[in-house]
Amino acid sequence: MNLKDKVVVVTGGSDGIGKHICLKLAAEGCRLAILGRNEARLASVCNQALALGAPEVRSYAMDLMEPETLAATTQLILEDFDRVDILINNAGIWHKAGPLDSIPAQILIETVQTNLTGLMQLTQALLPALRKTGAAAILNVVSKSGVVAQPGQSVYTATKYGVRGFSDVLKQDEAETGVRIAALYQSGTNTGMFAKAGEEVPNHIFTEPEDLAEVVVFMLSRPAKLWMHEVQVEL
Repeated sequence: MNLKDKVVVVTGGSDGIGKHICLKLAAEGCRLAILGRNEARLASVCNQALALGAPEVRSYAMDLMEPETLAATTQLILEDFDRVDILINNAGIWHKAGPLDSIPAQILIETVQTNLTGLMQLTQALLPALRKTGAAAILNVVSKSGVVAQPGQSVYTATKYGVRGFSDVLKQDEAETGVRIAALYQSGTNTGMFAKAGEEVPNHIFTEPEDLAEVVVFMLSRPAKLWMHEVQVEL
């Protein structure tokens, strides 16, 4: 896929992996619709993306916890852009690791809604527009936790296994529509995700987000005959 002038929707694009994906795609000449919860950080990423060569960048402050806002944002994106070529489902939150009964009920709900339900709802809303292009892509940034069960991650892992299954079925359902599906299963990444949940981890040993962003661009830019449906990145 030639990425120049493609309209790309990126969730969780205000920081971490999503921010670096946006910046790498900007350098490729993509038109970007960036979703995130923090307006100030979104504005900063937009300015950086424009400076790197993106011909058009728009930001949408929204929370995947709010289905009504999600629906309204989707409609606004479709009005602002003439089409959608690529959807990158990157947004996700972490709960502090521990036994299931140590995870607060509200955190359980927020994790499932953000990591899985909201992802599916956004994909559902944008799928008709993606099909219209004839050559579109959906890339889900999943996590190693969608492949390997690890202690203390019961809810987080449940959401990521869910995204893995969702990706596998979507790949089959969209096989004849021109919408290609890809999933990235990455190990720990040097972002603020753990700190936001009050978890102290050795971030410095983890994969750098800009390196993962390079992987995303590489996956998306493959020709149809070399399409990568899934990639695992290990430390």
